[in-house]
Amino acid sequence: MKKNLSLAIFQHRDFRFFIVARFFMVLAINIQATIVGWQVYELTGSVLDLGLVGLFEAIPSILVALYAGHLADLRDRRNIIVICLFFLLLCSLALFAFTGPLHFLLDAYKAYPIFFVILVSGIARGFISPAIFSFVTQLVPREHYPHSAAWMGTSFQAGAVIGPAIGGIIYGSLGIEWAYGLDSICIGLPFLLFFWIRKRSLPERKEKEALKDSLLKSLRFVLKNEIMLGAMALDMFAVLFGGAVALLPVFAKDILFVGSEGLGILRAAPSFGALLMAYYLTYKPPLEKSGRVLLSCVFGFGICMLVFGLSTSFYLSLFALFLSGVFDSVSVVVRSTIMQTMTPEEMRGRVSAINKVFIGSSNEIGAFESGVSAKLLGTVGSVVFGATMTVLIVLFTYRMAPKLKELELKNWV
Repeated sequence: MKKNLSLAIFQHRDFRFFIVARFFMVLAINIQATIVGWQVYELTGSVLDLGLVGLFEAIPSILVALYAGHLADLRDRRNIIVICLFFLLLCSLALFAFTGPLHFLLDAYKAYPIFFVILVSGIARGFISPAIFSFVTQLVPREHYPHSAAWMGTSFQAGAVIGPAIGGIIYGSLGIEWAYGLDSICIGLPFLLFFWIRKRSLPERKEKEALKDSLLKSLRFVLKNEIMLGAMALDMFAVLFGGAVALLPVFAKDILFVGSEGLGILRAAPSFGALLMAYYLTYKPPLEKSGRVLLSCVFGFGICMLVFGLSTSFYLSLFALFLSGVFDSVSVVVRSTIMQTMTPEEMRGRVSAINKVFIGSSNEIGAFESGVSAKLLGTVGSVVFGATMTVLIVLFTYRMAPKLKELELKNWV
């Protein structure tokens, strides 16, 4: 793919604002996740509580996701995003307040006030996800969908690389107040930037549908599409079992002995690998043999997590996490392109909400699964179990989803 085709997408003014806003939003989310994970583990010393952080975010996000998708197909998507960012800003300010005037709440109730804030932010993130996915396709023409997916991945991974590193370093060197203060600033910037993006009108719905009928229609659409369903299910189970982010504070403190600064670097490693790959994919999207590429990369992700779980070397662990990000980035771009190209415009919000239920929340539920399995199997046993399950799921999908295996995205763009 020629370079000018990748950069041509930035001719669209609103897409430029969107990508910058997206970067700062992801930056803030990852700064916050790093700080919250370390803070909760220091407050309680419990691996199960680390899993509960994910659960308190996942449950409300799942509960509102389908309605949020329905809403994104009926109401102005930019306004939904702005409202959600406002609530995310309030959540960041609340966590900041817990380090000062409201610190007595943590003294009295330990991590529960943090869990409550995470629950509220989970509701906001449940609404913002389908709105963002469906809004970006209104900012660029169809021929740029693969590049928009790759640039979305690049901005996401850039924020995911820098956020944990900055969060861990500032927490360790300047203190938690400065870390949460930076988090609040970073979530405030996209809130302001989205006011610079022009609104887009929605395609007219041919007929008014009740909420139940609207959701059932989109669910039937996904279930009948073997490629889309296979890609969603594959990623869902891979992230659910294969992820180990929730346990990184334990690895950093008790296994690798690298402290909060090392935690930030560990959290950033997969995103750094994903960032490099996502940037490469902006020039060469995986449009040929896409299905086999997807399956191979999820398999590679599982192997990397197996190595990470067994490693007691900081640098080997870092490298395994880096490679896991490389593989994960390819699968994300392939799946995003599938979603963008195969979904009708009037159904994007609802289909992306189903995707959110399948995949987006599997990160948080996966965090809870990691906490529970770590309680039962030990920290290392939990990661090894999850990695093994990921590899087995890829082999199962290879046999059971032939259309996904033979997918060529070049035929859809």
